[in-house]
Amino acid sequence: MLPEAAALRRGAEGYFLTTEDVMDKSQFHDYIDSFNRNDFEGFSKYYADDVLLELPNKQLHGRQAIVDFYRVVKARVRETLQINQLVCDADGLAAEVATEFHGLEDWPEFIAGPLRKGESIRIISFVMYRMRNGKFAHIRSARFRRL
Repeated sequence: MLPEAAALRRGAEGYFLTTEDVMDKSQFHDYIDSFNRNDFEGFSKYYADDVLLELPNKQLHGRQAIVDFYRVVKARVRETLQINQLVCDADGLAAEVATEFHGLEDWPEFIAGPLRKGESIRIISFVMYRMRNGKFAHIRSARFRRL
């Protein structure tokens, strides 16, 4: 089965995948750096218009829904991502992500658990990124453990 996100070209040896639709590690690190800086335009440029983000307790449909969600979160929490491992192929990326959520205010209903101002929650997640036309089309995040 051929990857959904990869373009096919016909060559002398048959069909082959091109890399024009695949994100490389440097682009992914730019995405993470933009996210950590709260650069909404910078990180959202990597989302397809109809991207689906699946978090453990929430689903968000569309680039704007994700940006709106993170504007609320990042007004109340400093969220910092660190990539521990990244694997890329023609389908997309898989990452082990260490995340620190630092409370800027009390948030008892925070998605990762109750958070008080000045306190932090640290977790490890596994995140799968499906690509289409060089952008994230489907993101699935699963918490592995709390640190």
